[in-house]
Amino acid sequence: MKKLKLVTVVGTRPELIRLSIIIKKCDNFFDHNLIHTGQNYDYELNEIFFKELKLRKPNYFLGVAGENLGETLGKIISKSYSLFLDLKPDAILVLGDTNSSLSIISAKRLKIPIFHMEAGNRCFDQNVPEEINRKIADHLADINLTYTENSRRYILAEGIKKDFVFTTGSPLWEVLSNFKKEIDNSNILKHLNAEPKKYIVASIHREENLEILNNFKSIISGIKEIADKYKCQVIFSTHPRTRKKLESLKIESNLINFINPLGFFDYVKLQSKALITLSDSGTISEESAMMNFPAISVRNSTERPEAIDFGSIVLGNIDKNSMVQAVEVVLNTFSESKFEIPIEYKSLNVSTKVIRIIQSYTPIVKREIWRM
Repeated sequence: MKKLKLVTVVGTRPELIRLSIIIKKCDNFFDHNLIHTGQNYDYELNEIFFKELKLRKPNYFLGVAGENLGETLGKIISKSYSLFLDLKPDAILVLGDTNSSLSIISAKRLKIPIFHMEAGNRCFDQNVPEEINRKIADHLADINLTYTENSRRYILAEGIKKDFVFTTGSPLWEVLSNFKKEIDNSNILKHLNAEPKKYIVASIHREENLEILNNFKSIISGIKEIADKYKCQVIFSTHPRTRKKLESLKIESNLINFINPLGFFDYVKLQSKALITLSDSGTISEESAMMNFPAISVRNSTERPEAIDFGSIVLGNIDKNSMVQAVEVVLNTFSESKFEIPIEYKSLNVSTKVIRIIQSYTPIVKREIWRM
């Protein structure tokens, strides 16, 4: 039996985490090639996740990192085009809004059916580079798979045909449930000599927070004040990009402990036991809701308004005073919080939904869109 030939493109660790169960099912049911663009290839940021999540090595590594953004984007498109032309897949699967998702530009020109997970996210903030990628990906994809009804409504309002939009729920709940034992067994607190509820976790990596200098200075100033106010150690997970910025600013504080990025299990465990987590990660809204830990999203906008709707996350914005006040609000209301979480955050069978949709709609896209 000839199986459907699928290519999945990844480039960053959030993609690997969210797709970890789906990749394995794609391996089982399809003739599946996994492509890593190399957009963000660092041992701590990627290699450890393949091991922890029990993922096989990618079939292809494109090595697209360039001297500047333009060169990187050009390599993503040109190298994926050459590989797609050679592989001749029946369908392409991408997730999210990273630069790697722009490989679908090549797929579109080659008339390959495109399935886009995490479609429809909108923060309506043009300072967020991912907002541009989201719009490109959503409008080029043949089948858009949204996590939530909010996201579905956004892209329908932009004129995308409803017959080709499906709401699957977030894949993260399935991942966290699958690896619950490994997360619970993490000894990261012992390793860092940290006691539950007596430390703060911080992570800042977004371009708009790092590259606009006053933003980063304000965030660091806010973190320092929060550490002083609560007399708490801050465990600051630093991406390579953040580390360079910190070194250039010569940030010093006795209460801030800068550490290299952790593995998935260790980091989730660390967040879940913290007094509070301060992060600009796109996943913090989902993680804090799913695992019920106090958190601040260090951003001026969000593409996950459902978490705000349900009260499970607070936007700290990116100025010192707002951050300090947001932490006070969260810590003083968290113990009494009995918030429900968005129903789409509790889907346990997202991986099965995705492979069924790919199987169902690949021939439909070929027939109805490309007349093949």
